[in-house]
Amino acid sequence: MNDILLMLPGPTTVHPRVLNAMSKAVVNHRGAKYGEILSETTELMSKVFQTPNKSYLLTGSGTAAMEAGVANTVAPGEKILNVVGGKFGERLMKISQTHGIETKELEVEWGTAVDPKLIAEALDEDEDIKAVTVVHNETSTGVAAPIEEIGKVMKNYDTLYIVDTVSSLAGDEVNVEKFGIDVCFTGSQKCLAAPPGMAAITLSDDAWAAVDKVETNTFYLDLKAARKSGDKAVPETPYTPSVSLTYAMNEALKMVMEEGLDARIARHHKAAKASVAAVKALGLELFADEAVSSATVTAVKMPEGITDADFRGTTRDKYGVELAGGQDHLKGNIFRIGHMGNVSYKELTQTFAAIGMTLKGLGVTDDAGAGVASIAESYL
Repeated sequence: MNDILLMLPGPTTVHPRVLNAMSKAVVNHRGAKYGEILSETTELMSKVFQTPNKSYLLTGSGTAAMEAGVANTVAPGEKILNVVGGKFGERLMKISQTHGIETKELEVEWGTAVDPKLIAEALDEDEDIKAVTVVHNETSTGVAAPIEEIGKVMKNYDTLYIVDTVSSLAGDEVNVEKFGIDVCFTGSQKCLAAPPGMAAITLSDDAWAAVDKVETNTFYLDLKAARKSGDKAVPETPYTPSVSLTYAMNEALKMVMEEGLDARIARHHKAAKASVAAVKALGLELFADEAVSSATVTAVKMPEGITDADFRGTTRDKYGVELAGGQDHLKGNIFRIGHMGNVSYKELTQTFAAIGMTLKGLGVTDDAGAGVASIAESYL
């Protein structure tokens, strides 16, 4: 049994209740029993999205939902504005380009959040932009975008608002209806704390109107097919789903609702504040602008003279805590602490004990316990 503590921005540690749910007997995915489970799961999903709109499950990672959300609503040759301030903003732009969509990049410095006024300016300059993509929580940089404020701007335009909440839903405030989001999607293995391999998506009436006008150019991720199957009297998916992952999502969503969405979000924010304080207590420097720091992942600059292999290798191999490294040009320059899903002071205490001991062993600090002491203060 792997006893490594996963403190990554996904996948996250899965609760035994969710793992046990996956051990139930596999049923006919075209039968009434699966239809009942699927219906209950998508209803719970819409409650977490905070929308009256129906949600649909996709067997695939969050990237599958990203592609479905773009390819089904924007036709080849039409224009899309991609807000890019990290790895996953880039991914949405690459997906758009793959499907022959004319992309306009709104570049944001990594470590900072987009100013909603810049989106308004871009839309004012080009009335042909059909949709805007925004990553709510950019795990590559530890930045949270102001999606509520952006939503207020978007209400002034006849433009679809597409938001990636793969690593924020159930860990930060995401209110699809209130924020005016047209297409919203998420993944199973982040704040929902289910195993990897399943995604979910929900669309507004305006988004569905766009879907109906776009000639389908994707087969497996065809949302018209998902709607047709999902809206049957006995709901189905158009193609064979992961039945066991549906069980897991169902149980994970029930745990979210049992905790209470507001309470769960507050728990994530508390963990984020405690992590930021502990990072500072150890004399380390945050990568992201603290004013827009993520509620689910904290990005930290690697101490000068320390290699990623030495630092993260030691926290994992010697102290049993797995942290994430940097991506693209940030590789070797930062490390990232995921505090999403089933995370409390216990996991953070173990994490910062490992970080502190590693730093002391590498000669970076004399006080290995400063981070743990800070965590204790944050939770007292």
